Parts: sequence; structure tokens; C-alpha cells
Amino acid sequence: MLAIGRYIFRQLFGALVFVTVVLTCTVWLTQSLRFIELIINRGLTLGAFLYLTALLLPSFLIIIVPLALASAILFVYNKLIMDSELVVLRAAGLSQGVLARPALALAACVSLFSLFETTYLLPASLRQFKEIENSIRNDYSGLLLREGVFNSLGEGFTVYLRSREANGELLGLLVHDSRIPNRPITMMAERGALVKGEDGPRVILVEGNRQEVERETGRLSLLYFDRYTVDLSTLTNQSQTRWREPSERFLSELLHPNPNDVNDVFYAKNLRAEAHHRFVAPLYPFAFALITVAALLSGEFDRRGQTRRILVAVLAVALTQAAELGLFNLASKSPLAIWLMYANPLTICLAATLLLLRPLQRRQRLALAV
Repeated sequence: MLAIGRYIFRQLFGALVFVTVVLTCTVWLTQSLRFIELIINRGLTLGAFLYLTALLLPSFLIIIVPLALASAILFVYNKLIMDSELVVLRAAGLSQGVLARPALALAACVSLFSLFETTYLLPASLRQFKEIENSIRNDYSGLLLREGVFNSLGEGFTVYLRSREANGELLGLLVHDSRIPNRPITMMAERGALVKGEDGPRVILVEGNRQEVERETGRLSLLYFDRYTVDLSTLTNQSQTRWREPSERFLSELLHPNPNDVNDVFYAKNLRAEAHHRFVAPLYPFAFALITVAALLSGEFDRRGQTRRILVAVLAVALTQAAELGLFNLASKSPLAIWLMYANPLTICLAATLLLLRPLQRRQRLALAV
């Protein structure tokens, strides 16, 4: 690469890093709000919160980095145009291909990163995230019960406590169990504790009463007890094997699903669409780079600015990205859309390349005519 190419590449790389960091922080802040419930109700620590949100970063970067690449190219090349640097470079005899080479080189780097991300980093991080999230949501022994609040531990099971002692003992307990709709149960106790047993979590109530109402007859059964145990293992679903979603699977698992798994057979189209999406994703950095470069380099210099060309490039990138998402969703229903998934970026790349090289071909024909 020429010295001028390295100069442009450094500017592009710096802009890419800056835009990626800004967009990632913005998306991270908005998505991290979904974990507020885990912090409040499950007692999630700050370290666990940061680790969980960090595991989500690859799913953001797969979309953010190609868009940041397009933004960096638009910014840097527009700056070169407005500073008349590209005018000087063209006057020095540099072709369109040479001027576009730094952007395409950076697109190749982003494409390699996308390939690594889709084949390994993304499924590995999402798999770890889902396992931890599932463990936190189903581990009621570590649940942080809030005082003076009706805490829902699952569908049809609510716990209320007046206060909590420093040793973890719960005071003024009320437990309402409506998991059996026709026979709701309400238990009240002076004190108790939430513990984890061999078979799962359970609530231990001390010095209280148990009230059960038969809805059909309206009969009330009242039982006073010194100690009573409520099993919560049915709420955790820990005995069940969690089905891995397509985004959590590696390519080998997507291309060769388990024929004996009912869910794998039912979602076979989704698994196939996810596999092809992993192959298509590395093509989009080239598509976005060629769109933006062609938009700024294919026209003549305009002292009034390149606003119109920038808007056209932004619109083209947005439509291409929207088409990617739409075709991915369509591919899970129709196998024909899989071919369209590949055709979308390849067609954009071909059209942008022809547009980029058209001025060069025109100058060559004029030179031959003279």
C-alpha cells in the first residue's frame, strides 16, 4: 500500500474505533436496563451484571461494526474531499481503485472479524449468557426478597415479608400459592427462611397457620403449625434440559441438527437460516464499504459539499441492512430466501463496483479517442 494509502487507512481505522465505541456504549446502556429486574429481585452483584452484559457485546458488534465502517468511510472521504486532498491525489494520477483501496482493506479486516465472530465468538458468548441467565432466574435460594413487597417467585406463587434480619431470617411472612387454581393456599408465619435443599429451594415457615379454600364448596381448612416446609423445586425447572436456540449454536450444530430431537426437527428451517446467515454476514462489510466509497468517489468535486451523495449512501446502507434482516426472517419460512440472502450483498457489491469504476473507464475511452 502506498504511503497515501496508509495515511487514509489510519484515519479510517481511528474513525472506525471511535464510532464503534460510541455506538456500542449507547446500545449497551439501553440493553443493560433489562437486567434491572435481576439486580433488584435476584440480588445480582455488580461483577455478575458487568459479566452478563459483556457476554452480549458480540451480538451488538455483528451489526454495529459494519455500520461503523460505513460511517467512518463517509466521514474520512468527505473530509478528504472538502479539504481538496482528493483533488490533489487525482491530479497526481491516482485512480479510483487506488483511492478506494484503504477502505476496501479495512472492510477486509472487518469481514475477517465478522467471520470469527459469527463462527465462534457469537455462539460461545450467547450460550454462556443463556446458561447463566437461566441459572440465575431458576435459583430461588439466592433470591433477594424485598421487604414490604409482594415478591413473585413464579406463576401463582407470591411471598410477602415484613422485615429481614441480618442473619437472613425473615419476619412476618405471608405465602400465597395459587398453582392449583381450584384450591388456593395462604400461609402466614411469624418467621421463616428461604433455603436450598438437596431437591431444590424451599421456604421454611415457623409458628404460623395454613389456610386452604375449596372453590367449589367454599369450605375453609385451617391448620396451625410450629414448622412447615414449602417445596419450590417445581418452580425451577432445573430437571429439564434447555433447548439451545439457533443463535447459541456453532456451525456444526446448525448444519447437522439432531434428528431425534423434536425441537430440532420442528425448527429445522430456523437452524438452516441461521447457518447461512453466518456465512452471509462477512459479505456486508464489503457491501457497505463499496456503497459509501462509490457514492463519494464516483462524482465530480462540488464546492457546496457532498450532502446529497452522503444521504444517498446512508439510505442505501439502511435499505441493505433492512433487506438483510428481512431476508433472514423470511429464510426461516422459505428456502428460496436463502439464495436471496446471498444475492443481496453480492448484487450491491457488483453495482457499487461498476459505479465506482465508471469514471475511470470514461477517462480511458477519452484518452484512446484522442
